[in-house]
Amino acid sequence: MDKMELRRSIEALLFASERPLSVEEVQEAFSADVSAKDVRAEIEGLREEYEAQRRGFRLYEIAGGFQVASAIDFAEVLKRFYQARAKKKMTPASLETLSVIAYRQPVTRADIEGVRGVNVDAAAKGLLEKGLIRIVGRKEVPGRPILYGTTREFLEHFGLKSLEELPPLSEYSLKDLDQALLPPELKQEQNGELA
Repeated sequence: MDKMELRRSIEALLFASERPLSVEEVQEAFSADVSAKDVRAEIEGLREEYEAQRRGFRLYEIAGGFQVASAIDFAEVLKRFYQARAKKKMTPASLETLSVIAYRQPVTRADIEGVRGVNVDAAAKGLLEKGLIRIVGRKEVPGRPILYGTTREFLEHFGLKSLEELPPLSEYSLKDLDQALLPPELKQEQNGELA
């Protein structure tokens, strides 16, 4: 293995690892002809390369090992990114509401509340703000209630190509569901198990 191939291989190992790797751990990935000295030299070469190129990441020595991590210079950018991302996290109520919309769309707020058994105003508002659902029209009944459906961002968020990739509801039984989320009529127990 030539030096460039060794360096690229070490870079891949360090990039893929969720924790710092010692020189010995990195060396284990290679044949006996790669010494600890070779590994350390290539790690140092990578560190110098990243510094010289002023990359957004660096190679740090941490707890007796080496790890690729974001450069400290970008702490503020990363902080803002993760704060915005945290705002996109959903509560169980939002996930339940989103599930009803995904499987029954187009659906009205009253239909969702009928399934969930609780008011869904806050959950629906949050899902609209996150761009996971949208208003798709109005139902042709008295009062013309708003109809909700999922968005392209919903598909992206859950890694789906289309709604046809949603797992069929028939794959789930009452045993798969959190009993606390079930309506009272489904919380019957038979011999310690859900009916």
